[in-house]
Amino acid sequence: MRRKNEKRGSQNKETLINSKRTCQFTAANVEEIDYKDVELLTKFINEMGKISPARMTGTSAKYQRQLTKAIKRARQLALLPYTDSHRI
Repeated sequence: MRRKNEKRGSQNKETLINSKRTCQFTAANVEEIDYKDVELLTKFINEMGKISPARMTGTSAKYQRQLTKAIKRARQLALLPYTDSHRI
């Protein structure tokens, strides 16, 4: 049985604090994310075709907005798929 002063999941919180990610765009001093850079954009899309959230990728809010805009623009121009490849 747990004691009152022991918190549930305290170990998980400690690992999250220690593994804080930094924005790779800020570190590289990128001004604007290009929608034609498909190789970069695919790193931020999961296998279902969804855009990965900033808390998972570590991007700052400014670059997350640019990233979302670039991915949506690339999808419109058929550079990126909207969904996965629907393999059966």
